[in-house]
Amino acid sequence: MNPRFRAAFLRALRRALARALPCVLAAGGALSGSVRAAPPAPFAEDPVRAAVEQFLERQTAGLPGKASIQLVPPSGGRAPDCPLPEPFLPPGASPWGRISVGVRCGGERPWTRYVQARVSVVADYYVAARNLAPGEPLDPTDLEVRQGDLSNLPRAVVTDPAQVAGAVVANRIAAGSPMRMDLLKKAIAVRQGQNVTVVVEGDSFQLSSEGKVMADAAAGNNVQVRLKNGQVVNALVRNGDTVVLQQ
Repeated sequence: MNPRFRAAFLRALRRALARALPCVLAAGGALSGSVRAAPPAPFAEDPVRAAVEQFLERQTAGLPGKASIQLVPPSGGRAPDCPLPEPFLPPGASPWGRISVGVRCGGERPWTRYVQARVSVVADYYVAARNLAPGEPLDPTDLEVRQGDLSNLPRAVVTDPAQVAGAVVANRIAAGSPMRMDLLKKAIAVRQGQNVTVVVEGDSFQLSSEGKVMADAAAGNNVQVRLKNGQVVNALVRNGDTVVLQQ
């Protein structure tokens, strides 16, 4: 090729490329934008998660206050398909707080996995209105109401004043401390050696006799009673002077 012609051809080619390059870059940018990956979709609900939520709703239905349930997506991703998942709580686990809910799935390839959950239960609970000493009988004025998340409180916390009706303080309780059932005991209703009325109840009859209790006992507790004929029977303490024969 003639050197002068070759030089002219190369200059024309460079000018053409210079004019076309912006268009190519713009088209490339549009193309890359059209194939850019879409942001990930929110974590989709699946049958296992739905079953766990429904299970926890049933478990907390009888609790005082308002329950709030949050499930943590498993680190391993969505659970394998399961037409009939069976949620369960491990033995001794409470249905509130930070918990692990087990899920069983049967079929040809059965599996079990655990779903992490946080269950809050906001409700009224009661604290001691003053310092309480062992042996003191509880009075309604000894309680003050508070509101909080039961998952952050002792499991035996009192949520209804009726729970402590007739109770006696068993351990020292500081003012402002949560009132707990394990710090209380029932008041003694009958004393050892006390004469009581022993009642025998049936579908259409009631008989009574007399006996002598052989130990201290609170209302609602069982106690042994010696009848007049010397026979020893088991009876349920109804109140301070009556027991019901256990048949």
